[in-house]
Amino acid sequence: MRLLWKFVDKMRCFRKRSMLPVLVFLVSSLLFFNLYVDDGYVLEAEKRQLGETLVHSSNSERYVHTFRDLSNFSGTINVTYRYLAGNPLPRKKFLTIGLASVKRKRGNYLLETIKSIFDQSSYEELKEIVVVVHLADFDLVWCENLVQEITRKFAHHIIAGRLLVIQAPEEYYPSLDGLKRNYNDPEDRVRFRSKQNVDYAFLLNFCTNLSHFYMMLEDDVRCSRNFLTALKKVITSREGSYWVMLEFSKLGYIGKLYHSRDLPRLAHFLLMFYQEMPCDWLLIHFRGLLAQKDVIRFKPSLFQHMGYYSSYKGVENKLKDDDFEEDSIDIPDNPPASIYTNINVFENYDASKAYSSIVDEYFWGKPPCTGDFYIIIFNRSAKISRIKIMTGTEDRQSDILHHGALEVGQRSVETKQGRQCTSYITLGEFKGGNIEVTDVDHKIGFDIECVRIVVTASQQEWLIIRAISLWTTQPVS
Repeated sequence: MRLLWKFVDKMRCFRKRSMLPVLVFLVSSLLFFNLYVDDGYVLEAEKRQLGETLVHSSNSERYVHTFRDLSNFSGTINVTYRYLAGNPLPRKKFLTIGLASVKRKRGNYLLETIKSIFDQSSYEELKEIVVVVHLADFDLVWCENLVQEITRKFAHHIIAGRLLVIQAPEEYYPSLDGLKRNYNDPEDRVRFRSKQNVDYAFLLNFCTNLSHFYMMLEDDVRCSRNFLTALKKVITSREGSYWVMLEFSKLGYIGKLYHSRDLPRLAHFLLMFYQEMPCDWLLIHFRGLLAQKDVIRFKPSLFQHMGYYSSYKGVENKLKDDDFEEDSIDIPDNPPASIYTNINVFENYDASKAYSSIVDEYFWGKPPCTGDFYIIIFNRSAKISRIKIMTGTEDRQSDILHHGALEVGQRSVETKQGRQCTSYITLGEFKGGNIEVTDVDHKIGFDIECVRIVVTASQQEWLIIRAISLWTTQPVS
């Protein structure tokens, strides 16, 4: 009997030991899942509190809604935001534009940036945006003076709910002393960039539920005209494709677009690694972790850096985006579509890249033969007003379409080779590798379902289709 009890006891210990790895795995899985779930930052009680504050007038001494950290890795982080000007509206807008600003030793461009955002937007566009300014400086006198200026110059935008000015008080910041010096940066430089990460994290937290999309700008930026319409065109053209971050400037933390649903995770990510590296480096890791491997940057750039003096020590910063265009209204619509070609594709220069406005992307195929084609089939028929197609590049000027025709079709049907249109009309011939046709909707009597490039004579040179641009007569939804 004693031997039996010893055996049972040994089995019990064995089960405990064997369960330990399982428990560790389960706990780790739960922690990992907790990091990536789309938790809402605002608790139910705090939502009610926020709703109650909206019925009161703006007050510079009023504090509102508390956020919680997404995970329990380091406990709960309570941040109480202070409204300095304005109140958020209950209706979600299309786009939130976030700015974090601190006192500069030389120059201040915040007011010019806010003015550019509003001046470069039409009345219809203004109804779809909200600008949130996080005054992230601990000098309360400076903040108060700046709020008075903002209120005086942009009072009608504040009243309309298009402009909010907030602040996260200093006591909610993590320690900014004794930080890691990972890149041999001076201690004050490490402090500056670490605090900047926290500034952005608190700003992202606040903006989570204000709109469907979120655009990060810096506080010394000039905008192109009708940039929101251009953004909508790009978002519509990416319908059905996965993305984490779209870039509309190649500089710093300017012109970076996110789905608002990703803001809680990004805010938490910046807080977790605030002292490790600058924010623009952290962003690269963030989109990689969420499975966007490559940069998706569009041309022309919609935002330009205009500051001459940096917010760090007032040092000179003359960086300019040479892809910026003041007037972005000519950006094509390129309705969502499927792309097919029977031309042999070289490496990863696939057919869809010619239809994208992403920088440095194009289709590259091996020498085409007579009858080869490249076809765009829209998800829904569209009224097209203008078509522009360019082939070849500056460094490969011979890789153009030497002999080809542009056609548009209707009545698409399913075939063994995929969807095809049953009838086509020729709009014109390529000349010097390019073609542009205007007033398309006046020249044909039907809504277009297919746009087709047909090779009319074989060539020895390879073929690059650099850009396909389509403009519709219908407003972007």
